[in-house]
Amino acid sequence: MFDGKKILITGGTGSLGKELTKRLLKMKVDTIRILSRNEENQIMMESELDDDRLRFLLGDIRDLTRLERALEDIDIVFHAAALKHVPKIEYNPFEAVKTNVIGSQNVIDASLKQNVEKVIAIGTDKAVSPFNTYGATKLLMEKLFVDAGNYTNPEKHRTKFIALRYGNVLGSSGSVIPKFIDQIKNNKKITITHPDMTRFSITMDEALDFIIESTIMGVGSEVIIPKLKAYSIIDVKEALFELLKNTGYENVGIREGEKLHEVLISEYEVRDTWETDNKYVLTNSMQEQKITDLYSNKLVRPNNINKYSSDFAESIGKEELKKIIKLSGILN
Repeated sequence: MFDGKKILITGGTGSLGKELTKRLLKMKVDTIRILSRNEENQIMMESELDDDRLRFLLGDIRDLTRLERALEDIDIVFHAAALKHVPKIEYNPFEAVKTNVIGSQNVIDASLKQNVEKVIAIGTDKAVSPFNTYGATKLLMEKLFVDAGNYTNPEKHRTKFIALRYGNVLGSSGSVIPKFIDQIKNNKKITITHPDMTRFSITMDEALDFIIESTIMGVGSEVIIPKLKAYSIIDVKEALFELLKNTGYENVGIREGEKLHEVLISEYEVRDTWETDNKYVLTNSMQEQKITDLYSNKLVRPNNINKYSSDFAESIGKEELKKIIKLSGILN
């Protein structure tokens, strides 16, 4: 579905946006527009990739007029722009609302105006039963995307809005493993917030596969969630000590707004959840029949699931973690 398409990525100079751009450039896309606020990152990315299908646009998703211009003639939007650092957002909640909520609504409004084909919102497990401001803003982003179809007339708008929800990408900026690696290489103790902490595991390649597959399969007004394994923070510590060296560790306490375990599907969402071989699909209850019909009987009800959380998900052991970390290239 990507052949000849014009694509825009909001927040395209971030770690995910950059890797998604590289993946899309391997396809027969017509144009990729990168919209972001960071001119230095744009210059570096433009120099590194050097492809005449790329266009770099300075702008902010808070600016609806800029978005409308950026989205002219675009077929597919990947909405990855967000403020996402939990402690920073706890201290600056007004700014998070402006970007993650109002900015997302601007993406929706501009996409409708420009009659974009598909708009894919990149979400997070922190949107489930949110315990912090970041999670709450991303939950609202999800709700906006899932319900945006209520504002469309199929005879006038072709636009389909799809939300994706998954955990932190291993090795992405701001994630814990690069931080631990940096601490070890500088002969510092690694700082663990709580020894019982667990998180869902997804590599960058897995995340990109999931995004591409979900863009193709998505029909609109649903949240698509990958089936993931989880890891414990203690296994990460031990894996890195064995791969690098043991510099010791210290417990520094849970940060404000941080959970012990992450949840990808809450107990309240199970009733609206369907599954395929490697994904869950969370339907909009008002449009459930329409969504399942559009999936052409490819969805079934999951068995024996009360909620989908990192403390009960299938776990990755230390040895498998070591393999994943080595293959990811983040030790270099």
